[in-house]
Amino acid sequence: MVPRPAPGWPSRLFWWRAVRTPGAYRQPSSRNGASRVPPGVSPRGLAGAGAPVRRGSSSPSSRGPEVVLTCERYPVQRLPFSVVSEEDLASFERIVPGRVVTDPEELEASNVDWLRGMRGCSKVLLKPRTTEEVSHILRYCHGRNLAVNPQGGNTGLVGGSVPVFDEVILSTALMNQVISFHGVSGTLVCQAGCVLEELSRYVEERGFIVPLDLGAKGSCHIGGNLATNAGGLRLLRYGSLRGTVLGLEVVLADGTILNCLTSLRKDNTGYDLKQLFIGSEGTLGVITAVSILCPPKPRAVNVAFLGCPGFAEVLQTFSTCKGMLGEILSAFEFMDAECMRLVRHHLLLACPVQESPFYVLVETSGSRAEHDAEKLSSFLEQALGSGLVTDGTLATDQRRVKMLWALRERITEALSRDGYVYKYDVSLPVDRLYDLVTDLRARLGPRAKHVVGYGHLGDGNLHLNVTAEAFSAPLLGDLEPYVYEWTAGQRGSVSAEHGVGFKKRSALGYSKPPEALRLMQQLKTLLDPKGILNPYKTLPAQA
Repeated sequence: MVPRPAPGWPSRLFWWRAVRTPGAYRQPSSRNGASRVPPGVSPRGLAGAGAPVRRGSSSPSSRGPEVVLTCERYPVQRLPFSVVSEEDLASFERIVPGRVVTDPEELEASNVDWLRGMRGCSKVLLKPRTTEEVSHILRYCHGRNLAVNPQGGNTGLVGGSVPVFDEVILSTALMNQVISFHGVSGTLVCQAGCVLEELSRYVEERGFIVPLDLGAKGSCHIGGNLATNAGGLRLLRYGSLRGTVLGLEVVLADGTILNCLTSLRKDNTGYDLKQLFIGSEGTLGVITAVSILCPPKPRAVNVAFLGCPGFAEVLQTFSTCKGMLGEILSAFEFMDAECMRLVRHHLLLACPVQESPFYVLVETSGSRAEHDAEKLSSFLEQALGSGLVTDGTLATDQRRVKMLWALRERITEALSRDGYVYKYDVSLPVDRLYDLVTDLRARLGPRAKHVVGYGHLGDGNLHLNVTAEAFSAPLLGDLEPYVYEWTAGQRGSVSAEHGVGFKKRSALGYSKPPEALRLMQQLKTLLDPKGILNPYKTLPAQA
């Protein structure tokens, strides 16, 4: 049966269309083949509900030629760390018996990043289950001067989650237990290796939601989300992780366990140490557990997918949204026509509206369906009547909501199938957000296959992507430092939510003054004096 719009919704332009996506949806798969479902989380999939392919769900061997080693592609020198010996492997086996991986084929997936642009040459991967095992591993590595690469779901986009050389990979994949959940306060305490989508399912069954949603939710780990301070699709409504995380448990470089796993919303006793580790990308310590505040699950969710004739209209639509939808506005995403063409071509997803220069996805979340429908109806009447929107479609049932969200969430996947991808994740003043895309298209011309822009307009976050048939050093030279200089000229940030990792560490100075960089380096030296934690990442290389 075809759903009909709620009473009062504009009927002259908005109607329901079947979103046909033959063969476009597959069940997400586990990278390691091992169960990562926390206690109480149903392992059922989302078959029939349009579950998109997640980052990390396809094996490297099935996705093209071998990736060039990072140390061969980029000018980076190995620091004087020790090399893993047979004695070290024996010691690791005593710490995590049966969970020391040395098979090259099994290691391949953990040595290569999801974008297949970086590859390390680690010879060993360790899979601890407890914080104490992580502590023993780091204490041993600290004593032996062995570099360590912490790794969660390996869905990062800036090279922060894979080795640069032969670092020991410390995987949190088996640290996937829910420790506690408080049904009154909504406080969730869990291990760092819990997969975001599985945590979401766990708390939704109890009437709550995780205040974070990402396109990579089927593979990414909550610990990695915190380590990169991931933003995602719900930041407009629920704010950043720096506000919703209540406490952390972290293991320092020398094996010291720092237990700040409080569940208190108010704790004004001294420095807020957890903030040091949120966004530190595993360079200051390894996050092993988290306490996070989960808001109540909305009772009514609506999604409108709209076509706009220009970016000026996108901006005006956003202003109208904020003014008319107010507290129920939970997401405002935009994408350009090039994004839609790539999603249709590579993923066979159907566009549910007529072709437009820009598209926006508006989500509302509230507690009363009638109240939300009335506010949404008024907004749509205003947007249509003023010419801000030329076409659109609405969804209220979960299956169709997921289908519309897939058009936005799977852009990254479509780009990865278009060739080599140069990715930039910047914060800019909202009114200048798309100017960078326009300028870059003119600058690169036919040297780039596609130059696209999409992102979280409500957060001022642009995802700028350039595709080419293969990696090209001259093309990279045309992009960098131009993109960073352009961003700095607008007083923006060179990393809005993806982190710094390996790829952006030399660009940090475009967003931070020298005094801030010196203080960051001092903190790194204090907490990790030997520099063994995730080396070559986040901070600029020292002279």
